[in-house]
Amino acid sequence: MQTSAFGIDLGTGNIKIYNNMDGSILDQKNMIAVQNKTTLFAYGDEAFDMYEKAPSNIRISYPLTYGVIADIKDMQEVLKCFITEITSKQKYAGADFYISVPKDITEVEKRAFYDLVKDSNVKAKKIMIVDKAIADGLGLDIDVKTSQGVMVVDVGFDTAEISILSLGGIVLSKLIKIGGRKFDSAIQAAVRKEFNLVIGGKTAEKVKIAASTGKDSDEASVVYGRDIVTGLPVERAIPTELIDSALNENIASIVENIKVILERTPPELAADIYRHGIYLTGGSAHLKNLDVLINKGTNLKVNLAENSQESVANGLARIIQDDNFKSLAYSIEGMSAKGSGIK
Repeated sequence: MQTSAFGIDLGTGNIKIYNNMDGSILDQKNMIAVQNKTTLFAYGDEAFDMYEKAPSNIRISYPLTYGVIADIKDMQEVLKCFITEITSKQKYAGADFYISVPKDITEVEKRAFYDLVKDSNVKAKKIMIVDKAIADGLGLDIDVKTSQGVMVVDVGFDTAEISILSLGGIVLSKLIKIGGRKFDSAIQAAVRKEFNLVIGGKTAEKVKIAASTGKDSDEASVVYGRDIVTGLPVERAIPTELIDSALNENIASIVENIKVILERTPPELAADIYRHGIYLTGGSAHLKNLDVLINKGTNLKVNLAENSQESVANGLARIIQDDNFKSLAYSIEGMSAKGSGIK
């Protein structure tokens, strides 16, 4: 009988959960709405729909910040709700959990991911940790257990993780605080400066996505916001040039950090990366001009993942399905609270 197992990619912006019983991947916003400080009001995409629109008695927030758990109680509630939702249609007596974590975080922060599942009342039989960059590589259909050097750049909602992989491990890794949310803030600031117009974060995100996926790159984006001078709601057409210039500074920072990692990469691994190029993935990987500017800055081919949002979840699926990759997951169950620094 097949053992029930879940692969969990806890992103700051989205939570992705792979269910091995039907092969599906749940992908929703990692958000929670709490009414009157105690009552769960909504979670996931439903909570995101309320974001920036709710009255003061409803708090809407992201339980994760910069890739680590900021509010473990909220995150436990969200995880429990999603697992209950997934398992409501099947006979459920517990499951194995594989959860991805960034490499460049402290042992205390890593332990928090383990405790999250352990204390969420989701009937976890076994909890295994997988380094996020390793899962990324597997999700991109790369055999990360070989000696080939692989560079993976995962650009998410709050962070970008730059990693060099070889022989099933991470040789170098750097986590920087640049991602989709910072891109949105840059667009908001540019629109405010240029048009005296205040727009919300969700509107900025829509502008960013439209500029990245639109067939006509020269077409202006129409936004609605509040005029600073009059205080009234207005409509404005935002030219793509303004969006591009707003994003370039943050993209340049990502490129510079990629170059720093490349400069520290051992020569034999660097030769592999030169031959195969950089693998670009993550929820913000399809940002307009990101792959082009990385290519220009490094003179390396950039392999842009088609389904970049779910590459980590797909990698966790391969670990769950294929015994050959089971060794890439590890347990931290034996780590005591005293030893980890948790009080």
